[in-house]
Amino acid sequence: MAQKPKWVVEKERDRRASARETVWLFGLHAVRDALQNPLRDRLRLVLTKNAADRLGDAVPASGMTPEIADPRKFPVPLDPGSVHQGAALEVRALDWGRLDDVARPGGGAPLMVLLDRVTDPHNAGAILRSAEVFGARAVIAPQRHAAPETGALAKTASGALERQPYLRVGNLGDAMERLKEMGYLCVGLDGEAPETLGEAAPGLRDAPVAIVLGAEGPGLRDRTRSLCDRMVRIDPAGGFGSLNVSNAAAVALFALREGRDV
Repeated sequence: MAQKPKWVVEKERDRRASARETVWLFGLHAVRDALQNPLRDRLRLVLTKNAADRLGDAVPASGMTPEIADPRKFPVPLDPGSVHQGAALEVRALDWGRLDDVARPGGGAPLMVLLDRVTDPHNAGAILRSAEVFGARAVIAPQRHAAPETGALAKTASGALERQPYLRVGNLGDAMERLKEMGYLCVGLDGEAPETLGEAAPGLRDAPVAIVLGAEGPGLRDRTRSLCDRMVRIDPAGGFGSLNVSNAAAVALFALREGRDV
């Protein structure tokens, strides 16, 4: 019997390890949304009596039996300073399926958001929230050097993590090439780009668009930049100043959503 190539073995090992990993979601809003999400694989629910009362029917409707905890000795491995509000839920990460299935254009001009080395969970969570508001198909980030699905990300996303696809891909550049094959235009954001977002947006309304954003500071990597069909900038009113990546994503989504059938 032929031996599997090393890369296949490593990919299968990583997939098995990922399936075993769990995440603690915390905070009333994040926990409530996860309890109401039928796609969530939920493992353990820890609540204070006050939190259980505030969550109301969401707990019995989920079919879970919570562990009622003393608020002074909350038995959950959260980072110090996490504002859990007496509610924590252990889950497995959501499986949103294949890029091809989520991104397939069909019947409109969809928007996608691609993140290149955006590692801060608060930024990623805020981007997921904006992506949901403005109707993006998905937010895509690499498996490595990107914000993983965590309690902090879920809390910042304010429920969007349960509804907005957050796909982690092996290679962002390969994902961009696949999107381009499917008819997407990859539009990168860069403060030094020659064209403004306002100038570019009207001509992009009828095309599937993938907005590509890099980490604050380093920006887009060379290959990511080379795969962008256009580079645009958000022009500050006063000739100086900049936005953090989550705010830039919201502005870009708003500008490109105008007049678009997603």
